[in-house]
Amino acid sequence: MSENRPIVLSIAGFDPSGGAGVLADIKTFEQHKVYGFAINTANTIQTENEFHSIQWTPIDFVIESIITLLNNYPVKVVKIGIVPSLSYLNEIIIFLKKHSPTIQIIWDPILKSSTEFDFLTLSNQQILIDILNQIDLITPNYNEMQKLFPNFDSPLFWRAPIAIGRGAVSVLLKGGHNPTEIGVDYLFTQKEVFRLMPKETLLSEKHGSGCVLSAAITANLALGQNLKTACENAKIYTENYLLSNPTKLGFHYV
Repeated sequence: MSENRPIVLSIAGFDPSGGAGVLADIKTFEQHKVYGFAINTANTIQTENEFHSIQWTPIDFVIESIITLLNNYPVKVVKIGIVPSLSYLNEIIIFLKKHSPTIQIIWDPILKSSTEFDFLTLSNQQILIDILNQIDLITPNYNEMQKLFPNFDSPLFWRAPIAIGRGAVSVLLKGGHNPTEIGVDYLFTQKEVFRLMPKETLLSEKHGSGCVLSAAITANLALGQNLKTACENAKIYTENYLLSNPTKLGFHYV
């Protein structure tokens, strides 16, 4: 089945419009020639313009799915999307690491949908710190960054990538919501900060573009690219996705 392709896993919500969540992730994985698995954390009723409701998947069902897949397949990289709580997310990460200690984990911290529906609050800071010490990369937008890291706007955070409170995780700050540098991404690693410039500027807004970006990074890491290269190439892929048509639902192609 996947003899010549690395295997990746998306643990995220199901968006029936196909613009976000596991459907968008699987489309992205296929274009990158990796084999994608998916586990639903939630079923939603939504379009690219309106969010109506969500039904969360019980954590026991998600964990059983994870164990079944990891016991049977060599999953290299996992992307995690919407979750109802930090404790839910922490359980997922614990079981991922227990069954595959070297697995790479990306969290796309979706705190609010593009249609302004709140998914996740960050009330328990200790669990958040525990999570950040166990995963490899998070991909927040500008608004999510401010909620995740209260010291984000301080000069120390920018000069010292190993800033207190960020744990061991690397951070890709997406530029789509940046009020002063639209489209400019920043990659914070433990040693350096990289500024990733857009190659295109006249882009059409898309529902789920953040999901596409993090899924593309997931695929690139599974293909053996280093983190900086994986993020740079994922940015190019996402820009092509944003250029694909003027509607909020984009087309996937390389």
